Amino acid sequence: MSDIVIKAQGLGKSYAISHKAGERYLALRDVITCKAANLWSRLRVPLTTRQVNTEEFWALQDVSFEVRQGERIGIIGVNGAGKTTLLKILSRITEPTRGRVEIRGRIASLLEVGTGFHPELTGRENIFLNGAVLGMTRQEIRSKFDEIVAFAEVEKFLDTPVKRYSSGMYVRLAFAVAAHLEPEILVIDEVLAVGDAAFQKKCLGKMEDVAQQGRTILFVSHNMAAIEALCSKSMIMLAGKNSVLGSTAETVQRYLASVSNSASLPLADRRDRRGRGNISFKEMSFLDKNGMVSNVYSIGDDVYIKVKIENKYDTDATVKLALSVNTSHESLISCDAILKGQTFKIPVATEKIFTCKIVSPPLNYGDYEVNLAVFYGNEPEDWIISAGRFSIRSGDFDGRVTTNPFPVLSRFEWEAE
Repeated sequence: MSDIVIKAQGLGKSYAISHKAGERYLALRDVITCKAANLWSRLRVPLTTRQVNTEEFWALQDVSFEVRQGERIGIIGVNGAGKTTLLKILSRITEPTRGRVEIRGRIASLLEVGTGFHPELTGRENIFLNGAVLGMTRQEIRSKFDEIVAFAEVEKFLDTPVKRYSSGMYVRLAFAVAAHLEPEILVIDEVLAVGDAAFQKKCLGKMEDVAQQGRTILFVSHNMAAIEALCSKSMIMLAGKNSVLGSTAETVQRYLASVSNSASLPLADRRDRRGRGNISFKEMSFLDKNGMVSNVYSIGDDVYIKVKIENKYDTDATVKLALSVNTSHESLISCDAILKGQTFKIPVATEKIFTCKIVSPPLNYGDYEVNLAVFYGNEPEDWIISAGRFSIRSGDFDGRVTTNPFPVLSRFEWEAE
């Protein structure tokens, strides 16, 4: 028997997007007036004459690949590339417009906060509901119940309706259910970013255990370190199309090279973020010393990172800002304003721009990621992993051209006695 558990052939998914001619912002009085006018116009004007333009949008186009049993596949790409649409088709949440997919085995999916849970049911009831959906008997679910609860760390809230859970609690329980109820195929979207760092590490460890048991994993994430740590193979999604599956190291390198020119980035639509969300990052830009947009620096250059932050609270907010510079494997530099005793005020319902200057960072030739965070009180309002990337190219540091393989440089002197 073939060991292929997923076979996708020519998958395509289209959506019809409607555009009303002359659409504009309307006040309440305009809406009331328009409703009355439209009631009369519908009686006089046939539906076919109304000006509604429809556009066909292809979220996926001709996607084909095969996944073998026990493989750990990473799926990477920018926002809007079609990653989540692909996973929804594989999870049988939506049907493809064309093409076909063959799946052999029981599949469990964690695509977004709340997927597969009934908000009115308690955590305990949702565990049994999800198990039943996966085709498990009540006895099989009971045998895994204690492991699920211990992993999710929600013992105190087990008999509380999940609609009262925080997003972090929701995801902890959802992941625990998906990972412990023994599906043959586990599909995880970037929703794990909602959890804290310790829980993300715990999840990666559990997925490693799942893979060693011979089960298959499909994992979508913007966190290249997580992709490299977990996945043996990966593919890139770009504008609804996919590249051929290849080794994760080569695929990640190719992906980072393809996005290295992104020096000015919109962040409003990033889904892989955690925090309460009432204060959030809207844009991010890399600048050179002359204020020009650029994310390529020479060794020893100052790095300028500009962000726009929106306050949706109905009051002024005093916030704490932080960012870190990382390779795909580890954190190297922390720029936490609290370390300098700094806080900043963002007026009620406004957007404000902040710039962080990293003075001559001791970074060698290479590509680096930036994580962003903003805190209000002691809670994160917005936290984005791999919000943007910049590159360090040739130059001199401390009067020398660096050619060593280490990512961090240091000023030093040798002396002879």
